[in-house]
Amino acid sequence: MGRKPLYLLIVGVFVAYYIYMPLPDNFEEPWKIMFINTALRSFHHLASFIEFLGLYHFADFFALTVAIEEVPPTSDENVTVTETKFDNVPVRVYVAKRKVDTQRRAVFFIHGGGWCSGSAALRNYDLLSRWTAERLDAVVISIDYRIAPKYHFPIQFEDVYNALRWFLRKDVLEDYDINPKRICVSGDSAGGNLAAAVTQQLLGDPEVKTKLKIQALIYPALQTLDLDSPSYQENSHMPILPKSNMVRFWSEYFTTDRSLEKAMLSNQHVPAESSHLFKFVNWSSLLPERFRKGHVYNNPIYGSSELSRKYPGFLDVRAAPLLADDSKLHGLPLTYVLTCQYDVLRDDGLMYVTRLQNAGVQVTHDHVEDGFHGALSIPQLKIYQRLINQYISWLKKNL
Repeated sequence: MGRKPLYLLIVGVFVAYYIYMPLPDNFEEPWKIMFINTALRSFHHLASFIEFLGLYHFADFFALTVAIEEVPPTSDENVTVTETKFDNVPVRVYVAKRKVDTQRRAVFFIHGGGWCSGSAALRNYDLLSRWTAERLDAVVISIDYRIAPKYHFPIQFEDVYNALRWFLRKDVLEDYDINPKRICVSGDSAGGNLAAAVTQQLLGDPEVKTKLKIQALIYPALQTLDLDSPSYQENSHMPILPKSNMVRFWSEYFTTDRSLEKAMLSNQHVPAESSHLFKFVNWSSLLPERFRKGHVYNNPIYGSSELSRKYPGFLDVRAAPLLADDSKLHGLPLTYVLTCQYDVLRDDGLMYVTRLQNAGVQVTHDHVEDGFHGALSIPQLKIYQRLINQYISWLKKNL
């Protein structure tokens, strides 16, 4: 064999090794998922390398590459799209053009992206907002909150909460001809985290008179205490969102100090004085039996108090809604939670379902047996349309 064929063979083997990854047997379109995951993994590796060279921060470069998928606010024959600001926070507004005899329902949507990337202008979120507005004859508000690494918690939370409070004002709802009794807050991933957090916050805000009818949480991130739950263990190397990336996103939400990330990766970041919080995320009692099977709950290994003093946000209920006391959950609106079997965040959603039900909250739980994190953001896959239909159908029935 000559050198050239040998080199080609070596390159081919390397490329195949880089692209291929073992996937569960029930994954639909596995090769598509592999190629999409390879592209994302390549971006992450490139971002890490550029950060190593000191040219860009990891999250800055990642957000920059993601922004390539942004689209302008273009109206079509079914939906009018505009951009404005709610309390100085940029939002994109989608209004169905079909004439209706009654006031419209509304969805306040919060995008994902690990609190450090993404926007309402991304193609996948633009499509979701259009379809939601059109199929529900609704108004959809899609918010652009500030992101890390330039801004850390609680800025993201405050942007979303301030914009939502502005939107719920009587005069604003009247401007958009919205029925104040038919409003939903929704979000995916980090957006699901923010949706859950602001919905909790509204309960204790006496200045907000308009109450939410429902909340919809799509594979939400809900707790920072235990990053070694069964779903983190089982799905640590799954496509789209491996554990290492999720931990990086969590730590970036609070600081650019990599020492927090390191402690989170070893699951030794919570100080002993905060041990009482673990009862809110104890998966041995909160997960259904089938999700606990084969796993043994170990008592936490506590970390230094220094991290929690420097970055108290990771112990704040506004960043980790699962830390809310049971009394704070009672009174939350009808809730939709979508979880995916092959997702590190699966158990966050499952535990929240259990805790909400225990608090007397009505919950609809959609568990996608062949689902993985981010599936609702990849239009190239068949599962995307299936999950979109499940989500919008539930909104149509309950909002």
